[in-house]
Amino acid sequence: MLTALADAPRHGYAIVQEVLTISGGQVRLRTGTLYTALDRLLQQGLVHVHAEEVVGGRLRRSYALTDTGRSTLVAETERLSLTVREAQRRLALPRFPASRASRPPGQPFGPGTVTA
Repeated sequence: MLTALADAPRHGYAIVQEVLTISGGQVRLRTGTLYTALDRLLQQGLVHVHAEEVVGGRLRRSYALTDTGRSTLVAETERLSLTVREAQRRLALPRFPASRASRPPGQPFGPGTVTA
């Protein structure tokens, strides 16, 4: 949700749509989940209410990142980048033979292995 607010303030429905776009359709926020998460982010000081307007007789709030929210997103982005780089590094290493943990049940690990 922080990523969805990184470039512009958005109201609830726009956040849902932005998260759907960012995730390539993999994450679909439900209304209850959205507003529970927004309440938590507000309490943590990561977002703030940017504006309120009445649309069709209903109050519509738009939310924006706070400086703390932006800093948190920067830190999380760096952490994820480090994780991706480490995964790429490990995937580039030569592969080792399958371990006991990855062998099918009932299959001995190697020649002469006794199974219980």
